[in-house]
Order: sequence, then C-alpha cells, then structure tokens
Amino acid sequence: MSKIIASILVLGAILFGAQGEAQKNKEMQMFQTVPMNKATILQDGDTKMYCPTCGMTLPMFYKTNHAATHNDHTEQYCSLHCLAETNLKNNNSLKDIKVVDAKSLKFIDAQSAHYVVGSSKKGTMSMTSKYAFANADDAKAFHKEFGGELMNFEQTYELASKALEAEMKMVAKNQADMAKKGEMIYNKMCKKTDKKFSSTAEAKAYVMSSNLCGELDGKKLQAVGIYLGKR
Repeated sequence: MSKIIASILVLGAILFGAQGEAQKNKEMQMFQTVPMNKATILQDGDTKMYCPTCGMTLPMFYKTNHAATHNDHTEQYCSLHCLAETNLKNNNSLKDIKVVDAKSLKFIDAQSAHYVVGSSKKGTMSMTSKYAFANADDAKAFHKEFGGELMNFEQTYELASKALEAEMKMVAKNQADMAKKGEMIYNKMCKKTDKKFSSTAEAKAYVMSSNLCGELDGKKLQAVGIYLGKR
C-alpha cells in the first residue's frame, strides 16, 4: 500500500510540475505574438519579415503592427513608434496608414480604428501600449479587462509623436547594449563576413538566408542583426 501511495505522490508531482512549466511558458509568451501562419505580411522583398525601422521580427509583435505607403511601396512596422519615427524622418510623407485589429488579426484603416492606450498589456518600442480594434465594443471590452484609455487614431498618434524623442533615446541605448551582445555572439557562433548592411532588417535577412550563424533564437538574431547593421 505504501508503495502505491508513494507512486501516486510521485505521479502527482510530475503532473503538477508539467502543468506548472506549461503555465510558466504560457505566461512568458508575449501578448503581441502570433504564429507565423497567422500574420499577414504586406511588404515584399528579402526583408519582409522584419520591421524596416528597428529590424524586429513582425509576427513577434504582430498585434501592434502598423503599415503605410512609403516611396510608393508598402512598409510594415512592428509598432506605431516605428511608423511615427519613419514618418518624422521623411517629412510626414507616409500615406494610407493601416493597423492590425488586435482581435481579428486583420489590417484595418487606422483612421477608423478604436485604440486602447496604456493598458496593462506591454507596449512595443514604447512604455505605453497601444492596441487597435475595428469594433468599438471590442475596444471597450479590452479596456474594461486591461485598463488604459480609449482614443482615436489622431489622439494616439499625437501621444506617440510627443513621446518619440524620449523613446528614441531609450531605444538607442537598448540597441547599443544589444549590439555589444551581438558582437560577442557573432564572434562566437558565426562565420565571418565583410558584407555591409544598411539596416538591422537587411542584416537579419542575410544571416538567415546564408545560415551565417546556424540556428539563432529571436533575441540572439536581433542582437547579431543590430551589430552587423551598425558595424
């Protein structure tokens, strides 16, 4: 009998541990992330999976993705921050701005979107989160559960623009730290290349297509991409 009880206790501990690990993994997954096959990618080219401004992988931050027409072609950004930064550097020339509906995961016209700003869900490239919805009731339900403020696109963009300078400094510092880590990873894990890159996105696309560093997870790939893009 004692052996049976002991076996039951061990089995329970294993099951409890597995459930705890599964819960931990679930909690660690970012709210913004969707599987690759659930993400709509509107831009083309070798770098299409990456934000052209910061180089982050778009499906990892998909629920905050924005898109716009820039120089007669579509660009897709990980966040409103990166769209606003690009717009600022290009004399506010971006057109046809779209945003992902955080519920349906489809792109919608940003001008008609209902935003929830500053909820308890993490932001992308910003301390203040910004999630958009096609339906006002969906935005209200999200607001009720996770807090924040209900805003339209103009209000949300104005808020993002005012925070842009401080956030760009924060991002630059973080990227400088990431570049140092990327250099160490590159020297340890990667074949060497003299190729020059104009952006993190371009560097990441080359690393992946050339198998330069073998298999890298998201953070290591981002770090190497930042290092090569700035080198």
